[in-house]
Amino acid sequence: MRIKKDNLKKIISKFAGKKILVVGDLILDRHVFGQVNRISPEAPVPVVWAKSEDFRAGGAANVGMNLIELGAQATLCGLIGADSFGQRLHSLLSEKKLTTNFIFKDKKRKTTLKTRIIAHHQQVVRLDWESSDNFPEKITKNIINKLKNNFDKFDAVIVEDYGKGVINPLLIKELVSLCKKKNKIITVDPKEDHFQYYQGVTALTPNLDEAQAAAGMKARNKSEIKDIGKKLLKKIEPKSILLTLGEDGMMLFEKKKIKHIPTAALEVYDVTGAGDTVISLFTLALASGATNSEAAQIANLAAGYVVGQLGAATINKKELIKIINEKRN
Repeated sequence: MRIKKDNLKKIISKFAGKKILVVGDLILDRHVFGQVNRISPEAPVPVVWAKSEDFRAGGAANVGMNLIELGAQATLCGLIGADSFGQRLHSLLSEKKLTTNFIFKDKKRKTTLKTRIIAHHQQVVRLDWESSDNFPEKITKNIINKLKNNFDKFDAVIVEDYGKGVINPLLIKELVSLCKKKNKIITVDPKEDHFQYYQGVTALTPNLDEAQAAAGMKARNKSEIKDIGKKLLKKIEPKSILLTLGEDGMMLFEKKKIKHIPTAALEVYDVTGAGDTVISLFTLALASGATNSEAAQIANLAAGYVVGQLGAATINKKELIKIINEKRN
C-alpha cells in the first residue's frame, strides 16, 4: 500500500494534547537479566545467574505509556492490588505524568505481575502472578459512575482487555453507550473469550489467533483470513477491524473494502506489547482526524519499530516521523 507521507505527518502533528481514556488490565512487567553457564543438578533446567532487573508498565498501562510518548494525555482506569508491586506500578505511571485518579486499589487482589527471566538475549521462562476473577459489581459500578461524571474530558476511549477481570459485560455496555451518546471513538484490543461484549464499538484490533477463536474458523490462506474478518465484521458490527498478522503485517476490514498492509518490521526481537502500540497509534490517529486506512498505516509503522526492541517498548513522535521519512513507497 502506497503511503502519503505528508498526510501521515500532518496527522501525527495533531497528536499533542489529545485526551485518551484507557480502560483495562494494568500489568507490571519485571525483567530479570542474567547468564547461563550450567544446568542445575536438581533438575534438567538452566541455572540463570541474575545480574540485573528492571520494571516496566504493561497491559493497559503500556498503552498509556505509548500515548504519553506520542504527546497525548492519557488517563488510566483499572485496578491494582494494595501491595508493593501495585505501588511500584503506580509510581512508574506517576513519573511519566499519566493521570491515575481512576485507578482503584483492592486489598483482596494481587497486582498482575509478569516476570521474564532473560539470559543471553533469550527469554528462559515467564512467571505470572495474577487474579483473573471478575470485579465485584460494586467496583464496576463505582468505575462507571466516576467515568460518567468525567466523560466529556476525553477525545477517545481505548479498552485494553487482557482477561484479568477488569473488562466485563456491564462495564463495556455502559462505555459503548456513553461513547455513542457523546459521539466518541471507542476501540478495543480484545480477548478472544470476550468478543460478544464488544458489539458496536468503533474498531477492534485483534491478532489472528484471537480472531480465529472468536470466529470459530481456522485460516489456511489469505482468502480464509478475509472470511474470518468479514464474519467478525458482520457479527460484532464495528466500523472497522484491524487484524494483526505478525510477520505478514496487517489487514484492515471495513464494510465495503479490505486492505492488506505489509509489515514494516526490519527484524523481530520481541513482540511483547506490540498490540498495545497498535491500538495506541490507531486510536490516536483516528482521534486526530485520520481515515481508518491512514491510522492503520501509522500503527503498522510504529509496530514495526517496537518489535525490534526488548520488552514492552514505546515509540515517540520523532522516531515515528523518522521512520515515515525513510519509508520507501
